[in-house]
Amino acid sequence: MHEGVMQTWLESSHLSANSMVYVEQMYELYLDDPTSVSDEWREIFDHLPKVEGVSVETKHSEVRDLFAQLAKTKDRTVVSAADEADAKQVKVLQLINAFRFRGHQNANLDPLGLWQREKVRELTLEHHELSDVDKSKEFNVGSFAIGKDKMPLGELFDALTQTYCGSIGAEYMHITDTDEKRWIQNRLESIKSTPQFDTKIKKRILKGLVAADGLEKYLGAKFPGAKRFSLEGGDALVPMIKEIIHSAGTSGQKEVVIGMAHRGRLNVLVNVLGKKSGELFEEFGGKVDPSLLAGDVKYHQGYSSDFATEGGNVHLALAFNPSHLEIVNPVVMGSVRARLDRRDCDTGSKALPITIHGDSAIAGQGVVQETFNMSQTRAYKVGGTVRIVVNNQVGFTTSNQEDTRSTEYCTDIAKMVQAPIFHVNADDPEAVALVSQIAVDYRNTFRRDVVIDLVCYRRHGHNEADEPNATQPLMYQKIKKHPVPRQLYIDRLVKEGVLSDDEAKTLMDEYRAILDQGECTVEEWRPMTEHSVDWSPYLGHDWDIEYDKAVAVEKLKELGDKITTYPDHVKPHSRVKKQYDERVKMLNGEKLLDWGTAETLAYADLVERGTNVRLTGQDSGRGTFFHRHAVIHSQDDAATYTPLENIKEGQGRFEIYDAVLSEVGVLAFEYGYATAEPDSLVIWEAQFGDFANVAQVVIDQFISSGEQKWGRLCGLTMLLPHGYEGQGPEHSSARLERFLQLCADHNMQVCVPSTPAQVFNMIRRQAIRPMRRPLVVMTPKSLLRHPLAVSSLEELAEGTYHNVIDEIDDIEAKDVKRVVFCSGKVYYDLLDKRRKDEQTDVAIVRVEQLYPFPHAEMDKVIEKYKHVKDFVWCQEEPQNQGAWYCSQHHFWNSIPTGANLTYAGRKASASPAVGYASVHAKEQQALVNDALTIK
Repeated sequence: MHEGVMQTWLESSHLSANSMVYVEQMYELYLDDPTSVSDEWREIFDHLPKVEGVSVETKHSEVRDLFAQLAKTKDRTVVSAADEADAKQVKVLQLINAFRFRGHQNANLDPLGLWQREKVRELTLEHHELSDVDKSKEFNVGSFAIGKDKMPLGELFDALTQTYCGSIGAEYMHITDTDEKRWIQNRLESIKSTPQFDTKIKKRILKGLVAADGLEKYLGAKFPGAKRFSLEGGDALVPMIKEIIHSAGTSGQKEVVIGMAHRGRLNVLVNVLGKKSGELFEEFGGKVDPSLLAGDVKYHQGYSSDFATEGGNVHLALAFNPSHLEIVNPVVMGSVRARLDRRDCDTGSKALPITIHGDSAIAGQGVVQETFNMSQTRAYKVGGTVRIVVNNQVGFTTSNQEDTRSTEYCTDIAKMVQAPIFHVNADDPEAVALVSQIAVDYRNTFRRDVVIDLVCYRRHGHNEADEPNATQPLMYQKIKKHPVPRQLYIDRLVKEGVLSDDEAKTLMDEYRAILDQGECTVEEWRPMTEHSVDWSPYLGHDWDIEYDKAVAVEKLKELGDKITTYPDHVKPHSRVKKQYDERVKMLNGEKLLDWGTAETLAYADLVERGTNVRLTGQDSGRGTFFHRHAVIHSQDDAATYTPLENIKEGQGRFEIYDAVLSEVGVLAFEYGYATAEPDSLVIWEAQFGDFANVAQVVIDQFISSGEQKWGRLCGLTMLLPHGYEGQGPEHSSARLERFLQLCADHNMQVCVPSTPAQVFNMIRRQAIRPMRRPLVVMTPKSLLRHPLAVSSLEELAEGTYHNVIDEIDDIEAKDVKRVVFCSGKVYYDLLDKRRKDEQTDVAIVRVEQLYPFPHAEMDKVIEKYKHVKDFVWCQEEPQNQGAWYCSQHHFWNSIPTGANLTYAGRKASASPAVGYASVHAKEQQALVNDALTIK
């Protein structure tokens, strides 16, 4: 460098101590985008310290030290001094960044114009020490993706305003990945957030608005006062979803699964999925589906169809939805994961989930956070979800937004996973269509969640009989005068010369005529040429259906060799190795089988037959109680090896995942998976059975009632550790009584297996028997290693799950004076006590399936005890819990006429168990003594 130039630069103020703020600003811009600063500054920053040849973000203290040294050193090659133009250039680049960060806060998002938002100072020229005088000057635009390197400031400011403060408010600068930010910037800035749609797409958008408005008006006139949870005000949702589906189909997606609550659901059913309008009108008229035992209201119904796109037909499924507004989200994700697995797709490129949220619900309901957290995990990722918020700005019934959330936007929860958020004015349908396309493309490119906040309004109250003016007077005065979205867009297109008023009227008349005929309103609707999965083999079966039960002992030994073998380079923990060595002895006949070995053999048998097995839960890989160890963690390098994945070539898929620390989200996910995949055994395991409490809404509204309400079959299995070992109230009870209370119409199975052979055959029965209903299992804890809870290979090979197990000791039936019924771990306490006392006049009968209650099998067992008059039900749980209250009518029906039935167990309690081990022990001893003592 020329010595005079260097001297000038060194003497400039830009490197003096007083200018360090300026230097830091330049450096921050450089870190965000090296091209955003001048060549001179970039050369300086390029020479900052590096670690092992890799550029890093150096501490700012080191940057200051470096520049202080440069300012003092006169023998180092340096670049020319920054002048006033450089300073303004920096301000221009800061202005660009300000719009990227905060432009959404001044965007035109509210169709009603009621939002009172302060002007953001960072979005003004003055804030950046720029003025109208500078508008004609050209500046480098850095990374602003407008297609040119330099622009006059005035033109740049207008472009920034149009891009970031129009009908789209984009929040994406919270994303840390530069490629993702650059991608979004390119999509928005290159067109200034203003799409140039051709006439075909514009008319397609208009038809969606005509349909959305037309159906609501028709329903309002035909069924006045009936609840329909109108979409009016959020009409743009219909063309939005259709644009998403079109984009998905063009990109190669084969399936789209949609989840939404009641608001606008009828409109989506008719105007997106193609449900015949006449079918909907019949439901309004009171038509009943005779195939359903209970049925559900029309705005909870699901539907399936095919939808034609340029990329081929896309199969659509709208998930059935209970009144819980957000619980369907993980169900949808689970259904999509099943479809992706069936297509051997691990990227999400073949199936797309769309979840539709309310503005208050997405912020207020915790399952939303759970699904965001699950979105990138191994067990639950689906390649990203397109999440739409129908933001009517009023939520449910609140009159003040401050009552619905503690954040600026209802969508701020999405920032936890750095999802981009596109706020869009619902009265600008072309902006809506644009963000729909961008959302799908972003999801398909980065395989991550993306959020669209459709800012709209609700023309009526919460339902059509509600009076919203009572709590929202100003808003509803404005709404009454506000034109409907259809009319606004017609006026716009007429002004543009895209269509005439007569053409618009013809579109509305044609839509009305289709409704009058009761036909399908969706042009893209196609009949389903093939179902994504064939459920026909699983229809019409009940519990007594025959299935392939028996397994040869030699086959079990062969499978046992597979599940106990691992490569030499895998070095298991010493305790795990001991467990595997013990399993080898069991399979060689040297010892009887324990619980973990029998369970693992069941999975091995299933995958060897070609059945897929999916098991998730907290600690499921090793087992909460260190009993399963399906996944071996090598102690040398932390590599993992799963024997069940290596049974044979072409086997069924075995997947076992340690779940995120969630119950409601993951159980709903697994329910969704199971309802979309009947050929797989899908299992969710609670760490402790009590933890299923948190997922009660899934149990109540999906698992126990889905078939009765919606005709949805589901073979989901729940493993719930249950048993009283003195571990306190939260580690004892899986709340057996709650499941039994929900049992009716043969809706699910509730089993309490007490031996390894029982769990082996129960698992096989659930997968092989061609009937798909939920299985709830009270699994043990202490029995996993109990010396009496063991089985032989021959007992496994028998292949039968015994719903009732008779007395096993050598007790003469004629000598029996009392019969004790029980389930689960308490059996071994009773057996041990009776054997120690050498008691021979009490028989113990285990009920291993509490629902559906096995009357025939019980009658066969009781036949030999028909002379007995003294029957007892013994349980560990308090009297108001467990099986006593819900099942005693079954026990009464099972005992001989004239016999008496009494209760032995803990007294009624508000808590599931005591918290003191000593008290527990005394209670346990007392209930066992009570059950065995003949009075």
